[in-house]
Amino acid sequence: MSRIGKRPVAIPSGVEAKIDNGTLSVKGPKGALTMGLSDLVSYKLEDGSIAVDPVNDSKPARSHWGMQRTMVSNLVEGVTDGFSKTLQISGVGYRANAQGKTLKLQLGYSHDVDLTVPEGLKVETPDQTTVIISGIDKQAVGQFAAEIRRWRKPEPYKGKGIKYQGEYIFRKEGKKK
Repeated sequence: MSRIGKRPVAIPSGVEAKIDNGTLSVKGPKGALTMGLSDLVSYKLEDGSIAVDPVNDSKPARSHWGMQRTMVSNLVEGVTDGFSKTLQISGVGYRANAQGKTLKLQLGYSHDVDLTVPEGLKVETPDQTTVIISGIDKQAVGQFAAEIRRWRKPEPYKGKGIKYQGEYIFRKEGKKK
């Protein structure tokens, strides 16, 4: 039994949810999101909340139950608060600069890395070693952060590279003489 799936997703004031033709549409102060609904799970709008229940007692239906409830919760949270990820760049000469819809990274390559910011996301660089990605779609925010991180993953010897804020990099010892 899913413990997460048992709790209904509360819809705060100012947020409007609608289910029709196999899609869930959620509209709030930050924007609107839609999600395709699974056939293995039933969705019900009832007095200020969205309830998610498995259609039957089969293993695939129970497997989808908790995940679908979490995805509905992410839609509601995205249109009310939004999501953000912070990346920290460490290394000599490594820096980032957001210029409109382009993120320019200098990561020790012979060329600059220019990344186009996807639609619906906002990228800020408060200083040269910090990148803040924010938006209403949790998947899009995480995907773009992973694409940035892919250019220079943190290495375990000196700790240089791009890491998530709060991420711990296990450091290895160097050679002993």
